[in-house]
Amino acid sequence: MKKVTFHTLGCKLNFSETSEIGRLFTEKGFITVTLAQRPHIFVLNTCSVTENADHKCAKIVREALKIAPKAFIIVIGCYAQLKPEEIAAIPGVDAVFGTHEKFKLLDWITDWNKKRSDESATIQVISIKEKLAFSPAYSLGDRTRTFLKVQDGCSYCCSFCTIPLARGASRSATIAEVVTQVQTIVRNNVKEIVLTGVNLGDFGIIDQKRQTNFFELIQALDKVDGIKRFRISSIEPNLLRKEIIDFVAVSKYFVPHFHMPLQSGTNKILKLMQRRYTTTLYQERVAYLKEKIPSCCIGIDVLVGFPSETEEDFLETYHFLNELPIAYIHVFPYSERAHTKAAYMDQVVPQRERVKRARMLRILSEKKLRHFYSQHLGHTATVLFEYGADDGVIEGFTENYIRVQLPYQPGLANRLCKVLLKKINSEGIVIPELLKM
Repeated sequence: MKKVTFHTLGCKLNFSETSEIGRLFTEKGFITVTLAQRPHIFVLNTCSVTENADHKCAKIVREALKIAPKAFIIVIGCYAQLKPEEIAAIPGVDAVFGTHEKFKLLDWITDWNKKRSDESATIQVISIKEKLAFSPAYSLGDRTRTFLKVQDGCSYCCSFCTIPLARGASRSATIAEVVTQVQTIVRNNVKEIVLTGVNLGDFGIIDQKRQTNFFELIQALDKVDGIKRFRISSIEPNLLRKEIIDFVAVSKYFVPHFHMPLQSGTNKILKLMQRRYTTTLYQERVAYLKEKIPSCCIGIDVLVGFPSETEEDFLETYHFLNELPIAYIHVFPYSERAHTKAAYMDQVVPQRERVKRARMLRILSEKKLRHFYSQHLGHTATVLFEYGADDGVIEGFTENYIRVQLPYQPGLANRLCKVLLKKINSEGIVIPELLKM
């Protein structure tokens, strides 16, 4: 039997797709192993959101070949879609599959013998301009939570982003298909499902037509028996409608955690980024969230060092974030991406300045998170503990995404436990006391 190893870069959506592809290999009789077990096949699912993600690809291929020099190397995903010839030129790569073809790679490849150094890698990539079908996917078995892909692609055209170029236009599963997948996942003793997509709030475009929407999806999912938690991975502020917030506030299963990308706290930069909201709309969404669900956790994405972002613009973003009642910030220094409008803009911000601004926001994020945690000390919560334990401790997350840690106890993993949030340790993690359910 052939042994296969998978490595995933990037977002939760990529993890769900890698898991789906892994099941296709299992159905064909392949055995999934770790890299240390020297697989016959190594599949790398790539990301291309930043230049650093691109660079990781060649590095990981080199590292894999050091351990398993005879492994058949397959590179798939967003980077593969955007730059297949560049990847095919990496020494040791045997096959490159794009966004659409990666789910069919077992149909294309029948000879798993590694190519000679004078042979070219196989490339299977079609244009994202073609009508692409929605390919369902969900992760299973590698962590407590399951990432369920319900939407793919993006029809927005943010000036800095390659995702529409890598994944094509927005498209979704039907509500009935999502419900069926949730029922399958529940049978595998999963307690929490994270809904994922490229532009999740745009759910509902099927066969290139708007047939439903995200609000109708979550209403349907809240009626599915057996699941304990649904978590919304990320949703654009202009698509997080008040009716969605109102629904989550009274939902049986949707937890009070929202990740809402901001990217910049100044309208000047938001306009250059071609984002579809203003700082006023964003501020209103945050205020409405806190009004309806005071305990909710709000996470933010911010991009610093965008072309023409002055020091004054950055400080405006910093102060805007400082005033918002948010819990954490995911910070990304701007990275030039080929074929995007931003790559050709003037007034480029020096790399050292991008790094400095990113560092300042990460420090602010740490302060915000500690403040959010401290607001909930003395409160009770329900924690879903994760599989695995490091250094004799086990960790988990509350409904509103507070990270907790306890000394390892057998039987806690994948259990929902009532706890009292007592204190914050030196690493910024909350230490709880277990309570009886």
